[in-house]
Amino acid sequence: MRLPNSAHAARFRAWAAARLLPKRVRMRLTLLYGSLFVVSGAVLLTITYLLVSRFNGVFFFSREQSGPPTDDGAHMYTDGGASAALKGIAEARRQQAMRQHEMEMNRLLIESGVALAIMSVIAIGLGWFVAGRVLRPLRTMTSTIQRISAHNVHERLAAEGPADELKDLADTVDGLLGRLEGALDSHKRFVANAAHELRTPLTVEHALLEESLIDRDATVESFRSNFERLLVLSEQQARLLESLLTLSSSERGLDRREPLELAELAGKAVLGCRERAERRGLRVDSATGAAGTWGDSALVERLMANLLDNAIGYNVPDGWVKLVTRVEGERAVVRVANSGHRVPPDRVGRLFEPFQRLDRTAGDGHHGLGLSIVRSIATAHGATLNAHARPRGGLVVEVAFPLRTARCPQDRQQNGGQHRAQAASVTIAGDSASG
Repeated sequence: MRLPNSAHAARFRAWAAARLLPKRVRMRLTLLYGSLFVVSGAVLLTITYLLVSRFNGVFFFSREQSGPPTDDGAHMYTDGGASAALKGIAEARRQQAMRQHEMEMNRLLIESGVALAIMSVIAIGLGWFVAGRVLRPLRTMTSTIQRISAHNVHERLAAEGPADELKDLADTVDGLLGRLEGALDSHKRFVANAAHELRTPLTVEHALLEESLIDRDATVESFRSNFERLLVLSEQQARLLESLLTLSSSERGLDRREPLELAELAGKAVLGCRERAERRGLRVDSATGAAGTWGDSALVERLMANLLDNAIGYNVPDGWVKLVTRVEGERAVVRVANSGHRVPPDRVGRLFEPFQRLDRTAGDGHHGLGLSIVRSIATAHGATLNAHARPRGGLVVEVAFPLRTARCPQDRQQNGGQHRAQAASVTIAGDSASG
């Protein structure tokens, strides 16, 4: 006969459990309570029965005496102390005592079994009642959660009572609902801002096309001017869509990790933005030290490019931008500082939200996604993000990546280690931070 393997046995156990076990928790708790009572009662009766059933061989009998009784006519005899003349009487009395003891034990067994059966029924009823009382808060929480949807996600369980496991569960669910509410609000703001950013250039494009069609005296130069403006708007929309795709891909996480050298990526980023900085009269300096990490080279390079683009775009004439890469402890750090207008410290954190910028100027080519992409890329790489405003104007942003070790975090995850990217937190410092 072929024995089933472990997989078949596991499937059979799962099938048996699904078929035999009750589907309701209240019924399972009732059966558990009842079974525990029956088992404990049976064990108690068994111990009592064994203790009572022990026959110690000691019995009493009396005999008549002609003389005055010196001990009330009662004598005790044991197996070793009984005289030969009384052995017959002792044996008869022993048999009688054993029969009487056996009858008493049978009676005790029957009455104990009946009492156990009656108490088992009572225990099952009490177990059903107690299980219902225990599960009542869970039923209340379940009905409340079923009523919550996207329209009333602001509602909370707000459980009252002692600080037990059920209260902890309700508080955990309330915390989850709070995070979901924040995520939904952020999603709604993101969709509204994205729609606004996309609708504005579409409206301008429609107006330019309509102007070209309505104007009967239009010349080649006017058509060329309108087409040039349409081309600029199209390029802006393409950059916006590219930024949205980058933001979406970075929030999804990394598909692969490779060894990176931040100094090399910083050199490429500085080279790509130097011409634009020179056109605006800005000085770009870099101090790149060796700093290795793991990650996606395209995303990390995009992170540096966005930091430099933000530093150049929000600067002042004859200003400066400085990029530094170095190792600090167990972190590979990228630091970008720039001169510029004074940034209110309480608004630094908002700059890392999508479509948020200090001055919303139409047609400036900025959509407020650069720093939000930086935060998403940092989150995907398990990096921490620190930002503070310089006292004399401008901004300082530091991204600290995990320092590259001998093994990739992805390899550790495949070998059973648990690797989770830490959420990038934006730490806002006051004006006392030096630039």
